[in-house]
Amino acid sequence: MSISKENIIDAISKMSITDVNELISMLEKKFNVIASSINSNVTSNTEVKEEQTEFSIFLDKIGVNKISVIKIVRSITGLGLKEAKDLVESAPILIKESLNKVDAESIKQDLEKVGATITIK
Repeated sequence: MSISKENIIDAISKMSITDVNELISMLEKKFNVIASSINSNVTSNTEVKEEQTEFSIFLDKIGVNKISVIKIVRSITGLGLKEAKDLVESAPILIKESLNKVDAESIKQDLEKVGATITIK
């Protein structure tokens, strides 16, 4: 005859706190585990990872269409022609940060269409 989990819980619920602590110690010795580490492992496995909400765009390589890349960088950053040119020519470099995912993907697509290599972090 097998014992169900409900039967075990009923038996434990009738025990004193001291008896329950002794039972836990016996289980730890029997299975060579620590009850608190089991609980923390279960907790860490059930934690939900936070989704990233802010993204940064890095220009890795300009590509062959440098003028088009400069134009797009100017429109993204609001820089003047000389500043945008200097920024693009100093690749790899951060172009824009603190963007939402949709904006970051849109900018990445625009720059990749003209031949630039982009990384979103």
